Amino acid sequence: MIYQGNAITVASNGDNIATLTFDLKDESINKLSSAVVTELGEAVKALEGASDLKGLVIASAKDVFIVGADITEFHGMFSKGEGQIAEMLEQVHGIFNAIEDLPFPTVTAINGLALGGGCEVTLTTDFRVMGDKAKIGLPETKLGILPGWGGCVRLPRIVGADNAIEWIAGGSENRADAALKIGAVDAVVPNEQLEAAALDILARANRGELDYQARRDEKTGPLKLNPIEQMMVFETAKGYVAGKAGPHYPAPIEAIKVIQKGAGEERGRAQAIEAKAFAKLALTDVCYNLVGLFLNDQVVKKKAGQYEKQAQPVKQTAVLGAGIMGGGIAYQSASKGTPILMKDIKEEAIELGLKEARKLFGKQVERNKLTTEQMAEKLSNIRPTLSYGDFGHVDLVVEAVVENPKVKDAVLTEVEGLVDDKAILTSNTSTISINRLAQNLKRPENFCGMHFFNPVHRMPLVEVIRGEKTSDAAVGATVAYARAMGKTPIVVNDCPGFLVNRVLFPYFGGFSMLVEQGADFQHVDKVMEKFGWPMGPAYLLDVVGMDTAVHANEVMAEGFPDRMARDSKTAIQVMYENERLGQKNDKGFYAYEEDKKGKPKKVSDDAAYALVKQVVKEEKTFSDEDIIARMMVPLCLETVRCLEDDIVASPAEADMALIYGIGFPPFRGGALRYIDAMGVAAFVELADGLAEELGPLYAPTDKLREMAKSGDTFYGKSA
Repeated sequence: MIYQGNAITVASNGDNIATLTFDLKDESINKLSSAVVTELGEAVKALEGASDLKGLVIASAKDVFIVGADITEFHGMFSKGEGQIAEMLEQVHGIFNAIEDLPFPTVTAINGLALGGGCEVTLTTDFRVMGDKAKIGLPETKLGILPGWGGCVRLPRIVGADNAIEWIAGGSENRADAALKIGAVDAVVPNEQLEAAALDILARANRGELDYQARRDEKTGPLKLNPIEQMMVFETAKGYVAGKAGPHYPAPIEAIKVIQKGAGEERGRAQAIEAKAFAKLALTDVCYNLVGLFLNDQVVKKKAGQYEKQAQPVKQTAVLGAGIMGGGIAYQSASKGTPILMKDIKEEAIELGLKEARKLFGKQVERNKLTTEQMAEKLSNIRPTLSYGDFGHVDLVVEAVVENPKVKDAVLTEVEGLVDDKAILTSNTSTISINRLAQNLKRPENFCGMHFFNPVHRMPLVEVIRGEKTSDAAVGATVAYARAMGKTPIVVNDCPGFLVNRVLFPYFGGFSMLVEQGADFQHVDKVMEKFGWPMGPAYLLDVVGMDTAVHANEVMAEGFPDRMARDSKTAIQVMYENERLGQKNDKGFYAYEEDKKGKPKKVSDDAAYALVKQVVKEEKTFSDEDIIARMMVPLCLETVRCLEDDIVASPAEADMALIYGIGFPPFRGGALRYIDAMGVAAFVELADGLAEELGPLYAPTDKLREMAKSGDTFYGKSA
């Protein structure tokens, strides 16, 4: 044994070939924590001191290779400032360069995920062989940083600047065939042949058939691009990536600049350029919030996993109510492998649901994600029916009929008598109380809410709503099914609007008051889109549908009359009364025309402005800052109330629900991180100032005032 650590061992075989194996104890995956990086440094020193070695294989004993750096350390590390970040990068560069400079050929055997720092480890060796099911990539830009352990230097010199930019700026995970095509790896083999393939490459290098020294010269020297080629590659890429990333995500463009600045430099200087840019990005609010999102996502997944342990497997499901929503649910279930019955009372509704599913599968075929044979196979997972004949074998039912309590009650009580006693019933309701729907059920413990967001195939969130009598087993089965569908389930307690809609409608309330006081709704949209929302409030209302918004608002006003009931008519109600429902009938706050792809395109409409004038009570001028405050404060305060009322269990789950459910700007981290970033005391002061004029919707809670006085935050000092 050349080296033995907690995560790394180095051993030599009889042919003087060493194998450095990553196998982090007590973990299911390998990750590069600061402790593991220190061990790697020790292991490399041991390799440098070993005699008679003829080669090195870097491998993993786990199902993954290395998933990347230990992101749980990022907030703590980055909070120490630029000097500490630079010191960390210098340490890692020293270790990685030492691997690259070993006096014998080296190869990495990539058996599973090799992401971020794990991918950068593979780039240090002369050769790479990859298992056919493995994936590789540099996703750092998704965390608001860039590859800082040599990825921006080595990858362009291995695969070319254009390919490296695509991988790094896109932050993608890449399959083995794609990696082989661009030369990121030298061979792709089944996992059981990885070791033999790696040893074969080393033997050929030692015989002189493969020139490993030439590989190193390429990786450590300047990029082989003349000035015109450089301009073509980098300037074109910057324009394209800037358009795609948008103004709030600087990391992809910064990564291109780093590759460009380092193109004419040798390894050491290029790495210094990379390190400086990494440290700059690591100290930004965007990075802090995106790292926070990753950590929040881990919290949500861990909680979902705990719920799932309490569940019986869900092997056969059913959706009640076909149409667009039912078809979307059926498609999502079938596409991820859970067979589903799609039941309706009308043949035309069944056909509409099947048409929706076929359309979505067809798009997968167009994008080469599925073959026509695979599409046919997945479509066969959907069985349309007009009867309850096969419902005795169903493990879980999703009721997705019209949003009317009487209709839902009738359908749920009917189906309960036709399914097995252990079957779970769920309602895809966006506002109706789960406790209310459970009143007439014989087994309310087997019932909960399962709120999908539209369009089902795109929106990642599913709210799983626990009623007063809902059992852990029902919640667990519903969470398990949502995860099997590829969704992110977040468990919430019952209240009007649950979590997401309860938080969204105060935001719409802020919008209504702005319009009432003379704000131009199109200007409000532009300000909020510039702030980071995918669409402004007027546009969002058109997408949601004015009928849906009016109905949901009535539920909210009944549940929370002190702050959500309105004495006067709102612009939303005026639109509804004049049958301007939004995209549903091509007119709302905007008019809608079809674009070249057949999608609705919004255009300004004078008729909408004429109707809005009916509710305008005064003519005030609002700055962009005023608009942002008046829109964001009620949304953030309602999120605080949901946390205090135990509707949602943690800040992490609350913020992730808003990001996944309504498109809260990810780079801002969520409503509670937004308050933390502003400072709780500053937020309370802002809210109090608005509440004096605008009333209870803007009034901070007593607990929030206490937090402001004591200097507390929702996420603690470094979370």
